[in-house]
Amino acid sequence: MEIYRLPVLSDNYIFLLHDRTQDLAAVVDPAQAEPVLEKLQDLNAQLIAIFNTHHHADHIGGNGALKHAFPDLTIYGGRHDRGRIPGQSIFLDEGDRVSFAGREGHIYFVPGHTRAHIAYYFPPTHPHDPGDLFCGDTLFAGGCGRLFEGTPAQMLESLSKLRALPDATRIWCAHEYTLKNLQFALTVDSENPQLQQRFQDVKTARSHQQATVPSRLGLEKQTNPFLRWDHPPLQQIVQSRDHVQTFARLRGRKDLF
Repeated sequence: MEIYRLPVLSDNYIFLLHDRTQDLAAVVDPAQAEPVLEKLQDLNAQLIAIFNTHHHADHIGGNGALKHAFPDLTIYGGRHDRGRIPGQSIFLDEGDRVSFAGREGHIYFVPGHTRAHIAYYFPPTHPHDPGDLFCGDTLFAGGCGRLFEGTPAQMLESLSKLRALPDATRIWCAHEYTLKNLQFALTVDSENPQLQQRFQDVKTARSHQQATVPSRLGLEKQTNPFLRWDHPPLQQIVQSRDHVQTFARLRGRKDLF
């Protein structure tokens, strides 16, 4: 399974999955159809699936046109998004599976950003390979999504599920927010040497228009404040030892940043 990152809109990423042995493709969160269609033409591949993480327009905007171009494709999404994702015919929940290119994707129900958000995790097929997590707007490189429809407790539980995956997991999040996320992270975790180094690396990468996605889960656990609610220095900053309250206060600060 080859993964192509397609930048669209101002800061979105669409991920196109390619099975070159069969000339088949799937796409994660197609905000727009045209870049996907162009890439499919380049690859001479047939689109057979759309994997949506949630219903927001910048994740499902291309569904209709892609379904028109490939009438037999299947559109997947969360069970609780019924009626909100165009063309959806498969309604997924925690523990369900999807398959593509000989790999099996595990479904995680990760509400918080929205009430119906799901993530797709494809474990590695070989011991030395990384797994691949398509997490939409739940977990970002250096941050997490805003809580539009969920609660801090729900988001904490969702992020806890993702944090438990192997450190080598590649984090294919849907937006290029990393630099601003790390700028905020430094306001609450300024003495963290790994974070300081990551900020410099990302600043250099972005100055050359280089993408910072995918990230790695191990790096997120070291530098992303929204995976560090149980880290004493962060708890001290927000004056709480309660995990949910620590997370909620961090998220509140980020909302105002």
